[in-house]
Amino acid sequence: MAKIYITRQIPESGPAALRAAGHDVVVSEKNGVLTKDELLEALKENDPDAVLCLLTDKIDAEVFDAAPKAKIFASYSVGFGHMDIAAASERGVTLTNTPGVLTDTVAEHAVAMMLAATSRIVEGDRFTRAGKYEGWGPMMLLGTDLKGKTLGILGAGRIGSRVAEIAHHGLGMSIIYYDIAVRDYMDVIGATFYDTAEEVLENADVVSIHVPLLDSTRHLINAERIALMKPSAYLVNSSRGPVIEEKALVAALQAGTIKGAALDVYEDEPKLADGLAALENVVITPHIASATEETRGKMSDMAAENIMMFLNGGTPPNIVEKK
Repeated sequence: MAKIYITRQIPESGPAALRAAGHDVVVSEKNGVLTKDELLEALKENDPDAVLCLLTDKIDAEVFDAAPKAKIFASYSVGFGHMDIAAASERGVTLTNTPGVLTDTVAEHAVAMMLAATSRIVEGDRFTRAGKYEGWGPMMLLGTDLKGKTLGILGAGRIGSRVAEIAHHGLGMSIIYYDIAVRDYMDVIGATFYDTAEEVLENADVVSIHVPLLDSTRHLINAERIALMKPSAYLVNSSRGPVIEEKALVAALQAGTIKGAALDVYEDEPKLADGLAALENVVITPHIASATEETRGKMSDMAAENIMMFLNGGTPPNIVEKK
């Protein structure tokens, strides 16, 4: 029997599977993110053989050293920028994530944000709740049609390509995209590949971001690149917050450089850039793009499976490695 520490409550299916396999499972009792000191203290106190962590946990050398018996840290997330891969490798620690499982869910949320922004749904909801609706008006809260418009995809991996597919088949949009390479599967929807992100920004009516957070993608969207976009364009981000220079986006939205935006992630979560929340032309959701019962349950199962496979002497299916 191994002892497994879980840093925050997650859907029960994963922990239940670990317990059913005979393991001792301890879940943090705090209803929130553990501070670094709280995490270190919990690891030293429990001395686990495995740790199931979250995207909100900074998993670094200090954390590994606080749990010397734990040779696997299984993250309940697709992203793995919160884990120090080099420090793990030095200590012989295996890192895993939960890729693939949330593709459709995040893609649907990205499309929902796109529709919410261009149809001014959230703005209209606030307007109505505030008692401002006094009857139909021909010029009230005019939005933007998407049929026949061009969607620009930055990052045409699993999620980006699924967003493109929904937008093309479901909304009648034309698709252009930029990625590190031409993606043959994008040919099915007649997507056009551009050599640079700048070309996509210049030509798209809506830009949806689906890139990982790397040194090369941090502030991929900055003041200079936002200035390339059409004044009528919208920017949607459901990937990673620091991909956008948030202060620059706020300034652009205030100035009318672009028409609107929709964000599910933020540069300094949970803090928002000054002025962002006050803007009417931005839809903001609290990092919930993968938040469906089905997907979060699958993520729990996958993280548990990675741990059980490792503890049974096998190779977990979702090992994270430095590229």
